[in-house]
Amino acid sequence: MSVRRISEFVDERPVFRDSIGVLTWWDDHGLTVVPRTGEPVSFPERLLVAGKTVPLFPARRAPLPAATPVELQRTAGRGWPAVENEALGAWTLRASAGFTRRANSVQALGDPGLPLPRALDAVRAWYAARGLPAYVEVLTPGSPDDLRAELDRLGARYAPTLVRTAPLAGLTRIGGGHDRVRLARTAGPDWMSVYRRVGADPAVEEAARQVLHGGPSVWFAHVPGAPGQPPLAIGRCVIDGPWACFGAIEVQPHARRAGLATAVMAVLAARAAEEGATGAYLQVEAENAGAIALYDELGFTTSHTYHYALLPQA
Repeated sequence: MSVRRISEFVDERPVFRDSIGVLTWWDDHGLTVVPRTGEPVSFPERLLVAGKTVPLFPARRAPLPAATPVELQRTAGRGWPAVENEALGAWTLRASAGFTRRANSVQALGDPGLPLPRALDAVRAWYAARGLPAYVEVLTPGSPDDLRAELDRLGARYAPTLVRTAPLAGLTRIGGGHDRVRLARTAGPDWMSVYRRVGADPAVEEAARQVLHGGPSVWFAHVPGAPGQPPLAIGRCVIDGPWACFGAIEVQPHARRAGLATAVMAVLAARAAEEGATGAYLQVEAENAGAIALYDELGFTTSHTYHYALLPQA
């Protein structure tokens, strides 16, 4: 958005200044615009002279950033940081009151510094102490070569997840209705009310807020509903160097098939491009056929598959 404001008065005459960026706040107390570079600009509403929307950032076409599956898994971990982390050799134990498997699993990349049977015993004990199931994030190659065999011996159950990637520039050009999407640095109560992964447990909700707001550069998008009603659609994007991770793309059932999901992704992609990202990635459960079909249409392809292995209780 482009806004013009009175920045000062010289000889009782107003001096105007323009700011172009994302309008992240506007209430009775004032406005905040986050420009492409520099610090956010905040000022009282009484100093606002004019404002208008501007086209999405014209992202340049660029190939996908170079990254191995291990590097992408580590990037994904930074973009969805657990409330509690503890090292076990090169592994990372993660816990967040049970909010999502990604934030409540051990990222088993590299050497745990112990023989695998002892390492997995330590994993089970660590999660049992927190009242959580013990999940192991398994990536081949990336995890120890004989980890899968040891998990099989223990009777682990597996759930596959796809990591899908796409050039970012193409996403900024998808669909329409971009002017309906609003961006913010925080997920407010309305945004959270649409997010389906949070239940009524206050501990889980607090953990969810910490995880959702964690990451190098996080943006939340929503399409407003009718006055007094929750948003029609929401989304989240976290930018980490050349990569932008998309998640929490959700549309209210009565508002589906109207292009809102693609509008949310396009606006988030444009913001990520402004911060220098050139690649997009997301994680989707392998059995989620509807989401996979949507991402196919948007140009995403599968980079790799990893598994969450659920260990039986000791």
